[in-house]
Amino acid sequence: MLNLLGPQQGKYCDGVSRRSFLKVGGFAMAGTASLTLPDLLRAESASPRKSSHKAVINIFLGGGPPHQDMWEIKTDAPREIRGEFSPINTNVPGIQIGECFPRIAAMADKFAFIRSVVGCSGDHDGYQCLSGWNRRDNTAIGGRPAMGPVIAKLQGPTHPSIPPTVALADRTSHVPWSEPGAPGFLGAAFAPFKPDADGLSNLKLNGISLDRLQDRKSLMGSLDVLKREADATGMIAGMDAFNQAAFGVLTSSRLLDAMDLSKEDPRTVARYGDGKPYQYQYDGAPTVNDHILMARRLVEVGVRCVTLSYGRWDSHGQNFALVRDHGGKLDQGVTALVQDLEERGMLDDVTVLVWGEFGRTPRVNPGAGRDHWPQVSCALMAGGGMKTGQAIGSTNRLGEFAMDRPVHMQEIIATAYHNLGINAETTTISDPTGRPQYLIEKRIPIRELV
Repeated sequence: MLNLLGPQQGKYCDGVSRRSFLKVGGFAMAGTASLTLPDLLRAESASPRKSSHKAVINIFLGGGPPHQDMWEIKTDAPREIRGEFSPINTNVPGIQIGECFPRIAAMADKFAFIRSVVGCSGDHDGYQCLSGWNRRDNTAIGGRPAMGPVIAKLQGPTHPSIPPTVALADRTSHVPWSEPGAPGFLGAAFAPFKPDADGLSNLKLNGISLDRLQDRKSLMGSLDVLKREADATGMIAGMDAFNQAAFGVLTSSRLLDAMDLSKEDPRTVARYGDGKPYQYQYDGAPTVNDHILMARRLVEVGVRCVTLSYGRWDSHGQNFALVRDHGGKLDQGVTALVQDLEERGMLDDVTVLVWGEFGRTPRVNPGAGRDHWPQVSCALMAGGGMKTGQAIGSTNRLGEFAMDRPVHMQEIIATAYHNLGINAETTTISDPTGRPQYLIEKRIPIRELV
């Protein structure tokens, strides 16, 4: 909470006494209600900054997407293994993918299909896709930090009014499926900004929460009044540089504008789709295509890392109906994102990751579902200046294990770091004991992509 001492007489029009402290609610940092924004900016000020703006959009498919129904259809397997879907050709000769992804197939040259992901822990937990680590690693010193907080530590914000890392996922009943990417031993100062789903209601101006402001005009009017009042009383001049920066974040329209899709071209919004009707949610995330578009808008204004959770892929029953629903919506949203980034000249700078915490069983169960299968999984990658238009790795005939070129989960994280300009082979960060820690154990990026 940022506290600004107001003048000693009169009242604001909302009835709050000028004698009282003007309380400006800070960002809702994941798991840290008491952290102030100046604390965040002070911690980041000591970090080296880079002039270029590379970014990553990490789309988590919570529940475990079925690898053999998406990017590597097992045409030679028995039907109880292969399932219902047929492969379709892509625009890259020799690469076929599942029939539920015709848009991705039509622009496969922009994607890399990783068919042999290993190293999954078997837990229903997005943390491994956000960090490369198991949540239980190094818990004695606070746990391993996720990629977003590491980026915030090493590179800081691109602009004082824009947080370096943003987590868009709405809270799910199964909480690990909306994991924002914990800062671990780096500390709460580097936790991602997690906007409230209902209009950023975690920001408060003059004691009025934003969820009481019905439209953008009211919001911006309140922000303008706040700025004028602060300037008139000389409070800004009296703050230190960090408080000024924090005040700038809270009163800037840049972040709010990025999250206001009414400011987007309606044709672009239509291209992404909305992912509705939401189905198969249960305790997981809805298929919110708006979040995919919002991720692009956030990166465009300066965010370095955006995470989101898309759908509930825990298909113990009716797996094929789920993939048809979720797959078709994901197909639209992800291709729109890649096209959008390319048209804006951003694709080489923005790495897109699409993956889940593990794969699904080769054999279809009696309920037409697939169960948990941590032995092998899959991932879709795009952008970041990578050598796309290829499929990397494969599984055996039944999709049971990685047969050719196993790709560890941490190699995918290492590739994202590489694309961001962070050398995971040499970069370390100090833990609370002062001991330098490598960002990940498997530090070499996927050689086929870089």
